[in-house]
Amino acid sequence: MTSSKEKERLLRELADELVANKKMPLASSNLVFGEGNPSASVIFVGEAPGFYEDREGRPFVGRAGKLLDKLIDGVGWNRADVYITNIVKRRPPENRDPFHEELEAYAPYLSRQIEIIDPKIIAPLGRFAMNYFIPMAKISRDQGKLFWWRNLLIIPLYHPAAALRSTEVLKKLTVSFAKLPIATEKFDSFLKERLPNEEEDENEPEQISLL
Repeated sequence: MTSSKEKERLLRELADELVANKKMPLASSNLVFGEGNPSASVIFVGEAPGFYEDREGRPFVGRAGKLLDKLIDGVGWNRADVYITNIVKRRPPENRDPFHEELEAYAPYLSRQIEIIDPKIIAPLGRFAMNYFIPMAKISRDQGKLFWWRNLLIIPLYHPAAALRSTEVLKKLTVSFAKLPIATEKFDSFLKERLPNEEEDENEPEQISLL
């Protein structure tokens, strides 16, 4: 098992590699690589940094980030317990949605982050992040549900920014957030019970229940 110190070193090297890659899109924006526990059981993945993230070089530090912190605290964790990142590691101009080629360019770095950290659960925040892992999913239908993706659990969540605009979305997000520590605790037993499936289709991942 790789130590946290070694994982931290590997993540630093990966960030340095990304900085050195001058072919990456959005190079005029600041790098927002990710932060948190290098041995986290849960990784939160957003779509791309915004204005405040670009300014500070840290993910989820604006109003949506403050709500994310509150939700993390609400399940008995703190920000240092988890890892937080985005698919695209630099801010698109005017906070526009990332282009397909930008998502494609940065996706291998996200994959390597996940490989290094080796979490139990990935919690995509919002539709774009969710569809990276589960292309056919719909956020209104599938948020809060549990899906196998390779040998990790995916639990899609509403983006905190959406919850800031809607009390109803905030209620649903809070309920879904409460599933994270339960799923983390039960992960090993879920994995043991899972039947091998050599023909698993990542476009239609297997859904499971907490019960």
